[in-house]
Amino acid sequence: MKERGPKMNKLLKHFLKSEDGVTALEYGLIAGLIAVVIAVSVGKLGTQLDQVFTYITSQISSA
Repeated sequence: MKERGPKMNKLLKHFLKSEDGVTALEYGLIAGLIAVVIAVSVGKLGTQLDQVFTYITSQISSA
């Protein structure tokens, strides 16, 4: 039976040194965080715009 220890160790070291997967994961996390920031910002902006238009409507109605 052929021993696979040294070959497996070499493959494992190569896998641990490879940074392609890590880079893709980092980009995915950054994209996710940007999406969350945009969603929260749009939600808050929408609420503030609603308040502004409600104020304008009430001012026009009372005039």
